[in-house]
Amino acid sequence: MTSDRIWLSSYPEGVPSDIDASRYSSLVTLMQEGFSQFADRTAFSFMGKDLSYADLDTQSQAMAAYFQSLGLAKGDRIAIMMPNVPQYPIAVAAILRAGYVVVNVNPLYTPRELEHQLKDSGSQAIVIIENFASTLDKCIAQTAVKHVVMCAMGDRLGLLKGSLVNYVVRNVKKMVPAFDLPQAVRFNSALSQGEGLPFTSPVIGPDDIAVLQYTGGTTGVSKGAVLLHRNVVANVLQSEAWNQPVMKRVPANEQPTSVCALPLYHIFAFTVNMMLSMRTGAKTILIPNPRDIPAVLKELSKHTFHSLPAVNTLFNGLANHPDFDTVNWRNLKASVGGGMAVTRAVAELWLAKTGCPICEGYGLSETSPSASCNPTTSTEFSGTIGVPIPSTWMKLIDDEGHDVTALGTPGEIAIKGPQVMAGYWQRPDETARVMTPDGYFKSGDIGIVDERGFFKIVDRKKDMILVSGFNVYPNEVEEVVSSCPGVLECAAIGVPDEKTGEAVKLVVVKKDPSLTEAQIQDYCRANLTGYKQPRVIEFRTDLPKTPVGKILRRELRDKV
Repeated sequence: MTSDRIWLSSYPEGVPSDIDASRYSSLVTLMQEGFSQFADRTAFSFMGKDLSYADLDTQSQAMAAYFQSLGLAKGDRIAIMMPNVPQYPIAVAAILRAGYVVVNVNPLYTPRELEHQLKDSGSQAIVIIENFASTLDKCIAQTAVKHVVMCAMGDRLGLLKGSLVNYVVRNVKKMVPAFDLPQAVRFNSALSQGEGLPFTSPVIGPDDIAVLQYTGGTTGVSKGAVLLHRNVVANVLQSEAWNQPVMKRVPANEQPTSVCALPLYHIFAFTVNMMLSMRTGAKTILIPNPRDIPAVLKELSKHTFHSLPAVNTLFNGLANHPDFDTVNWRNLKASVGGGMAVTRAVAELWLAKTGCPICEGYGLSETSPSASCNPTTSTEFSGTIGVPIPSTWMKLIDDEGHDVTALGTPGEIAIKGPQVMAGYWQRPDETARVMTPDGYFKSGDIGIVDERGFFKIVDRKKDMILVSGFNVYPNEVEEVVSSCPGVLECAAIGVPDEKTGEAVKLVVVKKDPSLTEAQIQDYCRANLTGYKQPRVIEFRTDLPKTPVGKILRRELRDKV
């Protein structure tokens, strides 16, 4: 089978074709190695306060003892509903060490969405920040949740600063709506209790469940991807191997440092920021609200950092902000783009401004998440999702499940490797729908592959627009229009059309207020064949996005 991997010849020097996924028996052994090996180093930095690996070890063990004292059984699920605050990694390490399963929850969920996820996962406990407690208050009675650990933004900042931050969040910014959860125990109180309680290390193996990662629901009902300890361990080691050619350039006297501007409840940040940092002894700068670009730049101006995983919209927002030059970008070694397509205009602007190319990768919740990536040594925008990372196979299949072998012919991208999920939580029917008999996961993305093994996404199955029998892939239209002078960002969707069945509608956010519909039409005529050109153009001040920054085309279609 190795001979099929035509992409191995495109690997940078020093990147192995395979990783040893059995190196750690679980994420717990991986974390514990980091705790002892890097005890004196900073693990997480948040609002000027550092948490060392030794502190993370001590505090997560105390919290693990507290969880065990609640009478939960091994394998029980504990939800986490927080932004990027130090309590997040403490809670994750505690849940895993105690033998439980992490259920990552989007803190911006509505009560209906939260109720679905808590019920579906069967979570019996939740660690939640008070800003979103009113959401839980509205649905907890309908769920199996019996235990609530309540956090506040300033919990781990020390008494003086923490009290001030909490006062401002609650009383000045009024970011904590009223809630009534009398059973809630405060995070710091749970930690104090745990310090005086016995902790028993359960036996945790590679096939135990580590995380239930709920897919964003952009393709239907939100489902929990079952990620085993060995799935996430494998992806951490794959990511480390892939980044090694550039991360080895970090000077020996500098601690490798990663910016975590993506939310930790998203699998991209969970694996590629938090867990990878624990493996490599890196410092992680926690950014609680990446949408506040001025605050992000202000925080980054205080640090030396080497790695920035982000989505196209964040790279775009940072690069176009007037405060961009207040940050020293010269130490940046890896800018990893994922979650959505990176556009040429953003990639070229980022390279020009930082000297560090955006290295676009690809993955899904179901693949822990990374499946492919452009070489980190690339200096040019390729418009592709790169090549499969070590120990990963990718191929294209048709609607009947047969391999598509002709180069340049589109097919559904299918992925096989140690990072692929065990299935969807309690949904054998859904699992059977996405797994092939030979163990490949069907991504739902349509792609092509070239002779070097570089894959390119031409779109999601469901986003394709059919114009007079011709397939139009929104990514292509958006790629062109985003390069049009005066356009900040855009999205293409299909709308009903009497003549052609469907037509392309374009929703545009302007960078230049004087930009006109006619200018965009002229640009499209110059760059797109007739049936791909938008028939309708709408200007908006913003586009609907997931909290990670992925544009929600479905929401735009729903409003048509």
